[in-house]
Amino acid sequence: MNNPEINNTLKRLRNSYRLVVMNDDTYEEVVTFRLTRLSVYIGLSTIFVLLVGLTIALIAFSPIKYYIPGYGTRESRTALQVLKIRTDSLEQALKYKEQYLDGVKKVLSGNSPAQLDTIPVTLPGTEASTD
Repeated sequence: MNNPEINNTLKRLRNSYRLVVMNDDTYEEVVTFRLTRLSVYIGLSTIFVLLVGLTIALIAFSPIKYYIPGYGTRESRTALQVLKIRTDSLEQALKYKEQYLDGVKKVLSGNSPAQLDTIPVTLPGTEASTD
């Protein structure tokens, strides 16, 4: 039932090691640490989480966030929407003018006969009254 590999891994995580920092000239021990693999893993994981948290906090609560693509102030977003609407209307007006100029060019070159407008126009003040 007990897997020997799992027990060996847990024992290796809890084995104690000594980290000694020595002065190279005098061979005097400056600092000594007693560490296990588990404590090193927990320490490095904690440092990683703290660094990620500090980085996110720095970006979220400082003006650096405005350099992220797609993020901006409310004023810039509304200005962008106004510019998009204006661009769409200019594109549509340009399309209508190109169609008009194409029609004028066809008529002036004589390639197609001019089509007469046969739709009757009724003006609001000149309607016939039915008494």
